[in-house]
Amino acid sequence: LIDARNDTHVWAQTYDRDLADIFAIQTEIATKIVDQLRAKISPSEKHALDKPATTDLAAYDLYLRALALYADTTDTVHAKVKLPKAAELLDEASARDPQFLAAFCLLAKIHTTIYWQGFDHTLARLDRANAAVQAALRLQPESGEAHLALADYYYRAFRDYEKALVDLTLARRSLPNNPDVYAYSGYIKRRQGQWVEATRDLERAVELDPRNYLILQQLAITYQAQRRYKEQAATYDRALSIIPGDPITRMARAAVALDAYADVRPMQETFARIVAEDPSVISDIADVFSTMCERNEAVVLQALEHTPPEGTLLNGFMCPRAYWEGAVALWRKDFAKARQAFQAARAEVEQALAKQPDFPAALSVLGMIDAGLGRKEEAIREGERACDLMPISKDALDGSAFEVNLAQIYAWLGEKDLAIEQIEKVERSPNYLTYGFLKLHPFWDSLRRDPRFENLVASLAPKD
Repeated sequence: LIDARNDTHVWAQTYDRDLADIFAIQTEIATKIVDQLRAKISPSEKHALDKPATTDLAAYDLYLRALALYADTTDTVHAKVKLPKAAELLDEASARDPQFLAAFCLLAKIHTTIYWQGFDHTLARLDRANAAVQAALRLQPESGEAHLALADYYYRAFRDYEKALVDLTLARRSLPNNPDVYAYSGYIKRRQGQWVEATRDLERAVELDPRNYLILQQLAITYQAQRRYKEQAATYDRALSIIPGDPITRMARAAVALDAYADVRPMQETFARIVAEDPSVISDIADVFSTMCERNEAVVLQALEHTPPEGTLLNGFMCPRAYWEGAVALWRKDFAKARQAFQAARAEVEQALAKQPDFPAALSVLGMIDAGLGRKEEAIREGERACDLMPISKDALDGSAFEVNLAQIYAWLGEKDLAIEQIEKVERSPNYLTYGFLKLHPFWDSLRRDPRFENLVASLAPKD
């Protein structure tokens, strides 16, 4: 036990016992730490220390394996595979020990994450999440962990922020210093457009859990939306001190220069170094959208080649690879190839919408595809419908993203006035349409040389 303020060793002890005693060892270590800190704990906290999460060693092993998979899904490249595996492990753990509260809570979060990320955006998935939450609440109705899982369910399943915040308040009563309580509060307030409060809560979560990579990642993108690029860069540096060499985080750190200064060199140099170190990770870091800012056909085609066959996650929807093929072909003025690719992408998105017609993320992508196909009326209707279903007032993150997509639809269709008005609307509040992307990305080429657009871009230029 080390005092992080001055690096003083407070307590240490070696344990050499049979693995079968692991739960007793955990309780003993926790009690020793409380004693060394001279902490005062409530009767309920004392009860939690004395009672292990489960007495089934195999169930606990399954839980830990699922937890490791869940913790390693911050990149969407691997999340689609790892999350269902984690759910299977937790189903087995909870079957072995039907009293295993933590397993049910984590299982609920995994199902809501699968839904939220668009991997399975169906009511059946939400039913599985709800079943896990209700199982946890039946076991311990007053449990802070169970109410935290319920808050997650309300937030991710329905964007019911008020109900989620009520359950976070209940969770905080028994988990006053739990970083996830503050993190979820930050996520919700960010969606509500309460950026100051969201940032404060996420910073507090990091204080409570300084080595939590997921929360650091979320804090970094919260700074990004507010154009607080120095804080964003410093936060990524902290994350890299925890997971040095992580390719996705290294690329995110390099992309700060693109966002803030329209400088692609750090991204180019970092990409080259990572691939030289390990060529196998190229599919994890290849990003067609960002590399288009370099305006180098060979680089863009390389990124396209390594785009996963199932596509990439875009605002909670798996955007087909064929969409990116169409976008690149359109930029290269290969109109026949663009049309072929967009038609293939359209068929994929229509399948998703057949299951859920009012899925705004899918409608927004369909609108961009139809714009690429020149289907003007359909494209505008779909883009506007996505914005109506998920306005900024309901979700400041995804809502603004759909507004940006609508601007792209207008730009591709030659509606310059509407496109510029749309960008001006988005830029009135925090968002991810950065100076670098507006200045460099080919998606906005039809607007260049229009004084209104150029003035808008100039207004976002760095002041330092």
